[in-house]
Amino acid sequence: MGLGKTVANGGTPLTILQDISFSVMAAETVAIVGASGSGKSTLLGLLAGLDLPSTGEVRLDGLALASLDEDARARQRGKLLGFVFQSFQLLPSLNALENVMLPLELAGTKGAAAMAGDWLRRVGLEQRGKHYPKHLSGGEQQRVALARAFAPSPRLVLADEPTGNLDAATGQQIIDLMFDLNAKQGTTLILVTHDPAIAARCRRTLHIQGGKLSA
Repeated sequence: MGLGKTVANGGTPLTILQDISFSVMAAETVAIVGASGSGKSTLLGLLAGLDLPSTGEVRLDGLALASLDEDARARQRGKLLGFVFQSFQLLPSLNALENVMLPLELAGTKGAAAMAGDWLRRVGLEQRGKHYPKHLSGGEQQRVALARAFAPSPRLVLADEPTGNLDAATGQQIIDLMFDLNAKQGTTLILVTHDPAIAARCRRTLHIQGGKLSA
């Protein structure tokens, strides 16, 4: 609530976000929209605890993230959050199955390989588990990323322009798949997008303009 983020820009303070306040209910779908440079991705980073606000606070599952040290915030992310990025962010040294297994193994989940294989099946890539990211198309990489995000059964999935590096047809397939997985898992979804058609599929849309929420 009351989130603000200011950074130093050549010795001059630059305000990226100011006085951002909203709450999100469990299983709600929320789109964050705004022009390039309006602060959308910065806000997502604050919500995830990847960065700390200059003012205000983020409460995740009732816990103020700023009250935790970096390791504790990382543990909270591991327990509660899944991420989908525009650039996929798959580890190139791991194959598709191993990329999906990673958050499960970090959480100490038993049977991680079998669970990851089942998630690859859910996203239509059961035959591609041994392929490395460089051998997968952009759409296939994003399907792996979706499987990785949802596999640990997170309470909240944060998606930052998930179709930004995909052609229109592939992007539509990815969005359909993401909303389908989200509905079946009952996950809360916060989605940054520049596409009004994607935003319209969310229950609520937050508009950011000049670092502030606009009406």
